[in-house]
Amino acid sequence: MKLLNFYHNNEIRLGIKTDKGVIDVAAVAQNAPASIDAVLASGLESLKHISASTLLDESQLRYAPCVTNPGKIICIGLNYRRHAEETNAPIPEVPIVFSKFSNALAAAGEDIPLPAKSEKCDYEVELGVVIGKTAYNVRQTQALDYVFGYFTANDLSARDFQLRTSQWLLGKTPDKFMPVGPYLVTADEVGDPQNLFLKCWVNGDLRQDSNTADMIFSVAEIVSYLSQHFTLQPGDVILTGTPSGVILGMKDASWLKPGDEVVVEVEKLGRLSNHMVRDSRA
Repeated sequence: MKLLNFYHNNEIRLGIKTDKGVIDVAAVAQNAPASIDAVLASGLESLKHISASTLLDESQLRYAPCVTNPGKIICIGLNYRRHAEETNAPIPEVPIVFSKFSNALAAAGEDIPLPAKSEKCDYEVELGVVIGKTAYNVRQTQALDYVFGYFTANDLSARDFQLRTSQWLLGKTPDKFMPVGPYLVTADEVGDPQNLFLKCWVNGDLRQDSNTADMIFSVAEIVSYLSQHFTLQPGDVILTGTPSGVILGMKDASWLKPGDEVVVEVEKLGRLSNHMVRDSRA
């Protein structure tokens, strides 16, 4: 099932994407869950029998982030072999863990303000994971049972902020630096998360073209590893790393600038497009 969030009269509504259009859940089912969080609480079965005779035209919708209220946003760094190699970093022996905050969330089609004091902004296509049930100290062989679904993400990064110290946080969580969506696709529809193509284009130029098979630590390994250190709750989000092709790994780097369009895509999960703009607050 493909879920999405969209704005209706400045409120976020839950939708189900179908081949013929989008079902507005709140409009057709009074007792159905009204948000992703409610779906996580009640279970996917609460949506499986919903249908509608009138469908919304997706091209007319304004997307909201496909996840809106994650308790945690956990990110894994240097998790693709060729990406580690292009940045001259050693292959990690354990997952490199950092975080973003909810201020970084943005939607498909939303403009992304580039920080006024950064001169080195970069893109990162990533597979995003949403936890579906409480996980603590789970085995790797069972870890995928705790995954509700997956989404396409862009882990935008201000490299000059990121590499200023050994802590990456400032470079990773400027406002709207984590566009997500447009869809949250349930795990049963995605299947094996270690065989998905990832791509990124800047102004139509293909920059990243890889597969999750190049991950150093699989989704199952990551979920298991994190759960050994703290409890994962329903709605928590994990970004699983980016493949090679980022600006940071280029000899002649041309960093993102206002007017650039960045499109990222993960197989089965959909494309996510955003324009970079000058931060008008500066």
